[in-house]
Amino acid sequence: MSDAGALRAGLCDLDIEPGERALEELLAYLELVRRWGRAYNLVSPGDLEQFIPRHLLDCAAVAPFVPGGTLLDAGSGAGLPGVPLAILHPELRCTLLDSVGKKVRFLRHVQRTLGLDNVTPVHHRLEQWAPEPPPDTIISRAFKSLLDFGTAVRHLVAPETRLLAMKGRYPEAEITALPEWLKVLEVKKIDVPQLQAERHLVIMAGSVG
Repeated sequence: MSDAGALRAGLCDLDIEPGERALEELLAYLELVRRWGRAYNLVSPGDLEQFIPRHLLDCAAVAPFVPGGTLLDAGSGAGLPGVPLAILHPELRCTLLDSVGKKVRFLRHVQRTLGLDNVTPVHHRLEQWAPEPPPDTIISRAFKSLLDFGTAVRHLVAPETRLLAMKGRYPEAEITALPEWLKVLEVKKIDVPQLQAERHLVIMAGSVG
């Protein structure tokens, strides 16, 4: 099956009907990652071969749970999940933050090439980044544990801020280890088409740090 066919079929299984422009942008993003992935150390060779299910569809699967407004992709790396979410939610204003300069250069190239006006790549350390106002939603696949994620972004948390952590297996031990200031509101089981692996989205809120 072609890349376009696999992507379209996967999105259909997720009940997502992207316009032709969004589909073209996702495929163009895939080609940019393939072209520059090794030079920028974006993803492993194995991940490149399975990029559609492991990354594009994995990120698209959480799109229904991302509200509008402003989104911070903390530790964006290759632009995951921020770029796919920004493409699928053109009304979403998405900041892609990473501390590694060459990855942010790649993200800027993606933003310019695809003309994603709702995307802003930022080269900064997360712990020292303090925009006003803070983002409405913070999402990440980059942190080893829920506590690491919550601690790293606590200074950005407002009363209404939602933290979305993309995880594999149900993180029972991580949830049990959370302090009182970091509350789990809901855990969604995510079914990703074409991917035989467990996925969960942990939705949290934290007290102001």
